[in-house]
Order: sequence, then C-alpha cells, then structure tokens
Amino acid sequence: MEKLIITVALTGNVPTKKMNPNLPVTAGEIAADVKRCYDAGAVLFHVHTRDADQKPTLDLNVYKENARRIKELAPEVILQLSTGARAGKDWEERVNPVRLMPEMGSFTTGSNNLPGIVYENSPPFIEYLAKVYQETGVKPEIEVFETGMINNAVFLQKKGFIQAPLHFDFVLGAPGSMPGTTKNLQFLSESIPAASTWSVAGIGKAEIPLSAAAIVMGGHVRVGLEDNLYLPDGSPASNPLLVEKIVRLAREIGREIASPDEARTLLALDPSRKNRILNML
Repeated sequence: MEKLIITVALTGNVPTKKMNPNLPVTAGEIAADVKRCYDAGAVLFHVHTRDADQKPTLDLNVYKENARRIKELAPEVILQLSTGARAGKDWEERVNPVRLMPEMGSFTTGSNNLPGIVYENSPPFIEYLAKVYQETGVKPEIEVFETGMINNAVFLQKKGFIQAPLHFDFVLGAPGSMPGTTKNLQFLSESIPAASTWSVAGIGKAEIPLSAAAIVMGGHVRVGLEDNLYLPDGSPASNPLLVEKIVRLAREIGREIASPDEARTLLALDPSRKNRILNML
C-alpha cells in the first residue's frame, strides 16, 4: 500500500474553546498545534482562521499571520487554506486565500444543508473559484459531502479548470449530508476517476472508525477538532492526540506514514512550489 497521508483540520469555523479548551484559535496556538501534530506524524494541514474575538474570519492578514507562524515552526508541512463559506460569502474574500499561493486549498464543488444553514456554493461561484485555481496553479482538495460533488469536479476537469490527478476528501457524517458509514465510503472511493487520491473526514463519532477503514482501503485520513471534539472514550480530544491515535492504528495494520515530501509525490504536488507562500507573507 502507499504510505498514509495524515491531514489535520485544526480549528474549523464551528467549534469553540467552550466546547473543547484544546481548540487552537490564535495564530500562535494554531502554529504550536501544527508543530506538535507534525512531530506526531501529520504532514498536511487544513487551516481556518479566527479574529481577535475568536470568530471565523476570511481576513487575508489573519491568514498571512497564521501561515507565517506555521512555517516558522514547521517549514516542511503542506498548507491547505480553507475557502469555506461559513466565515463569509463574499467571493473575493473566499478565493483570496488561494491567491496567497499555498500548496493546496479546499474546494467544495456543490451546496448542501448543514445544521441551521445552507452551505452555498453556486455554479457561478464554483467556476470562478476553479479559474483561480487554474491561474495560480494551487492544487484543490475537492471536499465531497455527496456524490454530485464528484461529478461537478470531473466536469471542471474536462473544461480544463483543474488538473488530474484530482484529490478528494470525503466528508461523511455531517448532519444533512451523507452518513458516516463504511458503505458510503466504499461507494465514494469507487466513484472517482482512476489515478485520483482520496482521504476521509469522518464527522463526530464517525472519525476514528472511518479513519481505520480508510487505512485498510488504501485511502488517506483527515482528523482534527474541526470534525470531532472527543476521543472514543468520551474524553476531550486534542489535535495531537488524534494524530497519535491514527499513527498507532496505521502501525498496527502495517501501513507506513508519509513524510511531507512523500505526500507531495503522492498528491502530485510540485516540490519547487512548497515555499511559494512565503513570498506572499
């Protein structure tokens, strides 16, 4: 089997320190968590940002500060900046993190219902964001909450906006979206184009079981407090503890953990671009 890429979704937009005191929200806390997770075996980091009041923000200066602090402590890691709509719906604000030239960015290729909101990604916005990925050469991670999002990504690839091999992240178990079952994971993993790579982000209690399934199936794994606040025994999780658990599972199964450069090879990232973001900070 290919070596396992471990992604960490550190913060997200929904969790708060009241929900889990281990949640990193400041640039310093986020960078320190990245370093601890990197030391434990994670190499890819999905980054959301918070303002001075710990509220989700798309402020580009906050993104810059987070990226700068992360790269100071863990220069080898792969940064994947979020373009999600929970922190704001303005198109330019959402695409600007991609223009900072991280190695990767998130790309949800469809809309879906989440608790209390419609997570809206209209066809015009999807094409607009795809063009920004095309212009910058940043690699998108296709966030898949349901099957149609795979079809939309393939359509964008055929139009030349995004390039193969595609990388998908199956987000399973979010209320209002596909349930977090191994049956759904197998279906999605068999529905993507040949030569694509994939990871799974199980939400809540689905995180560890789906991670174990992905390790066995040859996929990759995303964990983190954005997706799940608790360990299986019900105690508060932390990002490093979740990474350590995945590493133990992988080793028990006999699957090795990818280094940053091995992950770049598996994801078809250009290693010469790994520090482009530093020129934008």
